[in-house]
Amino acid sequence: MAIKKSAVPFAGTVEQERKLLDYIDEHKSASGSLMRILQEAQGIYGYLPIEVQKLIAEELNVPLEKVYGVVTFYSQFSLNPKGKYKISVCLGTACYVKGSGGIFEKLQKKLAIPNKGITPDGKFSLEDCRCIGACGLAPVLTVNDDVYGRLTGDELDDILAKYTA
Repeated sequence: MAIKKSAVPFAGTVEQERKLLDYIDEHKSASGSLMRILQEAQGIYGYLPIEVQKLIAEELNVPLEKVYGVVTFYSQFSLNPKGKYKISVCLGTACYVKGSGGIFEKLQKKLAIPNKGITPDGKFSLEDCRCIGACGLAPVLTVNDDVYGRLTGDELDDILAKYTA
């Protein structure tokens, strides 16, 4: 099984591991515990790196392939860490017809990261998303909870500068 590791090294803490181990110990005998444990682990770490998946597999005495299969099947789980500033570009129909695809491509170039990637310093992560319910502002992107609409692409440097200052 070839598993691609993140460009950002895993930086889990002893406290995070203890919290996860306590949760696993408390819930491992329950029916459907793998899903619950993966959800908790993602809540603790923010994503599910291979190191965490191995720990869960060992503690539940299940093959790593089973854990990895569940993680990669459900879109709620992320194999990649998120940046301090999570940029999400809407590629839903209204935004896409108004140019969000080009805006997304410009951001990938400016940040030098792919979709679902993170900058080496951990500051920015970038991902596409579908409708965020702001079609009247299309095209739209969010940075954490901040919404930017009616974009042309020319504003991207100014938007990024707000988070690097």
